[in-house]
Amino acid sequence: MSQSKEKEQEGGVYETIKVIAQALLLALVVRTFLFQPFYIPTGSMKDTLLVGDYLFVSKYSYGYSKYSFPFGLAPFTGRVWSSPPERGDVAVFKLPTNTSIDYIKRVIGLPGDEIQVKNSVLYINGEAVERKRIDDFIEKNNRGGIDKVPRYIETLPNGVSYQTLDLTKNGSLDNTRVYHVPADHYFMMGDNRDNSQDSRVLSEVGYVPFENFMGRAEIIFFSIEDNQPAWMFWKWPWTVRWDRIGDVL
Repeated sequence: MSQSKEKEQEGGVYETIKVIAQALLLALVVRTFLFQPFYIPTGSMKDTLLVGDYLFVSKYSYGYSKYSFPFGLAPFTGRVWSSPPERGDVAVFKLPTNTSIDYIKRVIGLPGDEIQVKNSVLYINGEAVERKRIDDFIEKNNRGGIDKVPRYIETLPNGVSYQTLDLTKNGSLDNTRVYHVPADHYFMMGDNRDNSQDSRVLSEVGYVPFENFMGRAEIIFFSIEDNQPAWMFWKWPWTVRWDRIGDVL
């Protein structure tokens, strides 16, 4: 092989490596500062979010903390360019009791709020949150049958409305103590009220520090039926939930 041919091949390898490195760096920048994909593994946010939903989380919505960066490696402490979460936001955060785990819930209580649940009704600062019964949420169960779960539209004091599921008024989390949200912390709840481990469980989740917030859920970009692997693209025509793609949260 001639010397010029070897140099040409070396140059081609170098260019390929450079393109790959640039693409990886760009992906890292986008994931750290702009948007991060997130997969829904549980039903705690039904029916706003279903198992098998893939969504984008905006990393810039609340500013940046060490949890915005891979492995928590940030060149600063605290939070920069911060903007506090608003009541009703669907947000991703690091679990306070184990920061290696990501959670996604809805912001219900702000710093200084008093939160309580009585007979399944949410109270914020002593006032019952408006709740309206609508049609049941219907889904297939593991036995091949159909489950019907009572569904409601809940409207927060700031006007944000969303749907919740509530199977019973006598569940372990349907009647709670009064929670006093500390300064710089937030009270998070799942929309699937009887099947969500959230701030109501102080020993497992509790009040979420602002520093733990990673971003706000924005849009569902892909959705596939529960227990269906996304990589089996040849099944997509039947397993993808096409009607959910593009839903804004």
